[in-house]
Formats: sequence, C-alpha cells, structure tokens
Amino acid sequence: MRTILLIEDDADMRDNTAEMLELANYHVLKAENGRRGVDIARKEKPDLIICDIMMPELDGFGVLYMLGRDPATADIPFIFLSAKAERVDVRKGMELGADDYLTKPFEESDLLNAIEGRLRRCVLFQKGFGAGFDGFNSFMEQARGLDALKDLSADRKTRKVPAKEILFHEGDELRTLPYLVRGKARTFKINSEGKEFVTGLHTEGDLIGHMGLLENGHAQDTAEAIEECEIATVPREDLMALLYRDRDVSIRFIKMLAKDVREKEEHLLQLAYSSVRQRVAQAILRLHQRYAKVNEPGIGLKISREDLATIVGAATESLIRCLSDLKQDGLIASEGREIVILDMARLKRLAER
Repeated sequence: MRTILLIEDDADMRDNTAEMLELANYHVLKAENGRRGVDIARKEKPDLIICDIMMPELDGFGVLYMLGRDPATADIPFIFLSAKAERVDVRKGMELGADDYLTKPFEESDLLNAIEGRLRRCVLFQKGFGAGFDGFNSFMEQARGLDALKDLSADRKTRKVPAKEILFHEGDELRTLPYLVRGKARTFKINSEGKEFVTGLHTEGDLIGHMGLLENGHAQDTAEAIEECEIATVPREDLMALLYRDRDVSIRFIKMLAKDVREKEEHLLQLAYSSVRQRVAQAILRLHQRYAKVNEPGIGLKISREDLATIVGAATESLIRCLSDLKQDGLIASEGREIVILDMARLKRLAER
C-alpha cells in the first residue's frame, strides 16, 4: 500500500481529502501545519506528498524548499493543493520543484489521476538501468518519452579512438561530451612545470567531462584514451535538458553522475592526509577496482611507472622505491608494466591506516 502525506491546516479539508485517499486504498499520514509535515516526511519517507500553500508556521513553499535540500526527501513526488490559482503561485511552485498543482475545489478524479501519474513516473525513473551504453541508451529513450524531453537526440553513433588520443583539452568549450562505451581513459591536469596529475580514471559506462560542463561549459582537465576505446558523443543540449527540464529525470541523472564526485573527493583526501606509501597502495587498489575483472589479481591495466606516479601524486623515483618495498613485503608482484596483488587484505589495511 502506498503512503501519502497530506499537509493541510483546514481540518475539514484534511479529513475529507484523507478519507477520499483511504477509499482509493492509500495509507494516509496527516499534518496540520508545514513544520509538522516536514518532521513526518523526514521520519516516514512517504511515497508522495500533497501540501497546501497557505499555512501557519511554515507555508507550502517553505515545506518544499526544506525537503528539497535533504537528499533523503528531495525525490519524493510533491503536489501543491491550494485555493490560490494565480499564475505567479503556479510558477513559483514549479520553480521550487513541485511536480503538480491542483486548485480547490477539485474533483476526486483530478486528484487521484494526478497522484497515479506522479507515482508511475516516480517508479519509472527510480528503477535501475543496466550498466554500460545499453543502459544509458535505455535511460535516454525513457526520457525522450516525456513531453518536456521529446527533442532529445535519438542517434548516438559510436566511433573508435586509438590509445593516447586526446578526447578534449583543458579549457576546451564542451559542445559534446564523450561517453565511454568500451575501453579505458583518464583525465589529467598539467602544472606550470609540465608535470601531470591524474584527476580521474574512466571505464565503460562513464560520461567524461560533465563537471566542466556544469561549471562553466569548458573542460576542467584533459581527457586521453589509455587504450583503444569506443566512444559515443552526447550533445551538450541533451545533458542540460536532462538536468533542468524534468524533476524526475534530473534526480535520476544526477545520481548517475554522483559517483565521480565522490571518487574525486576521496582521492583529494588521500592526497592531503596519506603518506606516499599509503597513496601507492591506494592507487593500486583504485586501479584494481576500476579496471580488473572479478577475482582477477592483476590491476587490469598495463601502466608505466611514470603514469602510475601521476596517479599517486609523487615523483617517479619515490613510487619505484615504494613498489619495491611492497614487493619485499609480499603485498604485490610486478614485472614490467604488470602489477599483481598478492595479499589484498594487507594492502587494504595499509591503504586505510
């Protein structure tokens, strides 16, 4: 049974609407004001919220604003219910992220249809999509089924790029973004002394460069294919539409992109607080997690000592000394560009100290 939170200060309207919803087989939670409604929403996580606008203590706009700032409640479908029908109120509610707007008095069928429609969309975009390019295509096709996103481009052809080819340079205007269908790529920055620092490691299913697109429309770093890759290009207009035109789609799309932000934060913390030895262990584990196949002891990538040093953020000589120490301790084995993890548990303990 789906749970609906009804926030309404008028007792008669609250009871009558709750009865109507219960007869339609919904479980109804009731709140007499906005502050009480926010508390219930945070505690109970209802499937949908119906909220009046003009209320004491905290109005409906305030409720929507507070819940929208909390990741635990931001994606709950939200319908405004009010006697105010002025266009400015409708626009303000939609700008804050409301999903629908009904004016009093309303027909029972209008309310139930609005609820059912919002719940169907919520289920549609909260479900998981497959990994890789097929999953991304499925998500895009699902989004194109909505009126607001019907102009998304349907043709996403792929092309092959050789190893070491630059996908974009730092500072480039991003009219399209590369989506990695197959292969491995990296992003990096070069300092004033010409030294490289790896900012990201990318594999199948990654959209590369989106942070620069959101920041100012220009690439924040340089992207390069580590090996032969197959990429698809996604137009900037499509990505901006996914982020801004439809609330359900934007929430789902942001979650798809969020992992890259978390990884960058973890990497920066490691650089700030870990020793070189720890950072070498962390880099090996990071490469293994990113590129190795299941139960494969190797890191899944042939990498030069110079390139590994750019990931660690250390001089090549320091990296080589740490690798020798790890080999002597029996944590890894290496020959040429191959690195194999011999003792995963001990390597993780070293990385987490």
